[in-house]
Amino acid sequence: MSKDATPFRLWPLAVETFVSTVAVMSFVALVGPLSRTLGLAEWQAGATVTGAGMAMVLFSRAWGTASDRHGRRRVLLVGVVGFALAYAALSAAIVASLVARPSPWLVFSLFFVLRTMAGGFYAAVPSTGAALVADHVDQADRAKTMAKLGAASAAGMLVGPGMTGSLASYGLSVPLYVTALLPAGACVVLWRTLPNEAPRGREDARPLRLTDPRLRRPLVTAFVATSSVIVAQVSVGFYAIDRLRCSEEEGARVAGIVLTSVGVALILSQVLVQKLAWPPLRLIRVGGSVAAVGFLAVAWADRPLLLYASYFVAGAGMGWVFPSMSALAANAVQAHEQGRAAGTMATVNGVGLILAPLIGTGLYTLDPRVPYCVIGALLIVLMPWPARRSPA
Repeated sequence: MSKDATPFRLWPLAVETFVSTVAVMSFVALVGPLSRTLGLAEWQAGATVTGAGMAMVLFSRAWGTASDRHGRRRVLLVGVVGFALAYAALSAAIVASLVARPSPWLVFSLFFVLRTMAGGFYAAVPSTGAALVADHVDQADRAKTMAKLGAASAAGMLVGPGMTGSLASYGLSVPLYVTALLPAGACVVLWRTLPNEAPRGREDARPLRLTDPRLRRPLVTAFVATSSVIVAQVSVGFYAIDRLRCSEEEGARVAGIVLTSVGVALILSQVLVQKLAWPPLRLIRVGGSVAAVGFLAVAWADRPLLLYASYFVAGAGMGWVFPSMSALAANAVQAHEQGRAAGTMATVNGVGLILAPLIGTGLYTLDPRVPYCVIGALLIVLMPWPARRSPA
């Protein structure tokens, strides 16, 4: 029973998802130019991004479990406020570094600590948000609802780099001022709109293990799907240079267009999911098969237009997989386990974010086509795997 009459509404979670993605992608877009300006090595720039992924792996399950025990509203607000403060501190540290120009090691230490803190707090958002959706949305509609959040995230992936590029023409500090304010605004929206409900966890509930057979299918799907996308993102710039014979500048332009086409495909496909009445497993099988065709087609792409089309097809298929795997996990567990299940899914996604770049670059050294053949084959093998029956 709710403690107040505030109804559940999805749009505040969509706003938070969009805003957080814009902030994260803005930093990713700026990290290269900032590193060159402040004298950071490439590995230091990469470590600041990896640190946030490690923090998500470490804290996602804890946030999800806490939301079961202490309530979704309290935990989600702590997470978004912490993310907003950490991101504001990171922005302030960057602006101060651009003015004072301290030693690169001091700059790196500040960036790494604050970016990792931001990632640790942000881990509460996907874990608690997915559990909140599962609390209020019937099983049949969870994939469609998660697709709305996925579309908001994809929109943030498109808007973030574009907005950063436009504002950066006025100076590297300007995008930081804008993006530092966005998470704070999202905090106000969530504080005013989130329902205040009693915790759904049970005192006698057993810990949800990573090896829980009910989650085996969604967890493996999440790891393969996340790793596939990251491998494709990491490889595309090199592929354009090595296979399409582009110059470095042209390769960067081609990679930018490719990733933009993926963002558009994700938005369009997740809008389509909202119109369909298909169960999560069917969406995963069809979407994964479409994505496999797109990834495999990259291996035969010898012109930029073919590369754009192949990535667009792959992105459209993955747009069906991502919201559906979250719904599949939610449908596999009981009401008092939703936070832990969502946190476990976020943890596995984080593992994919960390391992996939290493795996992808290792496969790429064998042949530029190998990463795409491997992830296409994995998706084809994964699709027929049956899921366990959902609990009553």
